[in-house]
Amino acid sequence: MRLSSFLDSELIFVNLNEKGKDQIIETMVEKAALVDEKLKKRKREIEDAVLKREHEISTAMGNHIAIPHARIEGYDDVMVIVGILSNDLECETAIHTKDSIKMIFMIIAGQTKNKLVLQLMKGIMKLSTKQDVLKKISNLKDAEKIISIIKDEEIEVSERITAEDVMSTDVEPAKLTDTLEEIAKRFVVEELRGVPVTDNKGKFIGEITQRELIQYGMPKYTSLMGDLGFMTVGEPFEEYFKNEKKVTVKELYRKNPITVDKKASIMEVSFLMVTKGNTRIYVVENGKYYGMILRSDIIKKILHV
Repeated sequence: MRLSSFLDSELIFVNLNEKGKDQIIETMVEKAALVDEKLKKRKREIEDAVLKREHEISTAMGNHIAIPHARIEGYDDVMVIVGILSNDLECETAIHTKDSIKMIFMIIAGQTKNKLVLQLMKGIMKLSTKQDVLKKISNLKDAEKIISIIKDEEIEVSERITAEDVMSTDVEPAKLTDTLEEIAKRFVVEELRGVPVTDNKGKFIGEITQRELIQYGMPKYTSLMGDLGFMTVGEPFEEYFKNEKKVTVKELYRKNPITVDKKASIMEVSFLMVTKGNTRIYVVENGKYYGMILRSDIIKKILHV
């Protein structure tokens, strides 16, 4: 199905002029309850659920849109409510940056419809990258014309979740020439435990993790021992501090980490994480790095949608 198939002209509200995100959400639920009997019967419960989810993690996604949503137990429908604001709303995004919201797509769905919610969010995010289309929509007052424009974009919505749907694309690969000092700084500043490594042609060749940095700092003889509790002398990391500006990723990176392609099922990704004990899986096709999936991505984007 296409994204436009989930839209109803009676559930598109323009010229919303409330001052805050909570007030806009309340107004959208209130207006939707006037035209939908199922929602009307559970209006307060749905409103509370959407606000609760919004207060946990902002659903402002950048590109001037927000996607507040909630999954409701015993609610069998899937509803997309669209709100177009009369004035931009400044708010914090999910990644703690600032954005001015112009449009809100609210998704109300049944408890077990997390896959569909995720795919709807993906479709809306794809629409949000077309800023010329969003600008045209935000200036319209006619709901049918808004649906028509979105229909022309032919954005598909599928219930199958793949690696491409949950991967994070904002982690910059490390270069072979990066020093240990530079990598350690990235681990701290970006709160990472490992990063992909690409060669000078951009081909994915492996990963560098916290383990390699710590292992390099330990005296070589310790690798032959099973227990260091008896040691009372010896200073760890001397070698590291002497060479952190000189030793590069090329000398330490780990080759052949587990990878999947973009269309790998989320079942395959989860199976690899559980059975192989991996906390990171890289999304790679034809040698090109596309993104990284963390266990936390599974939690945030699937289990806690």
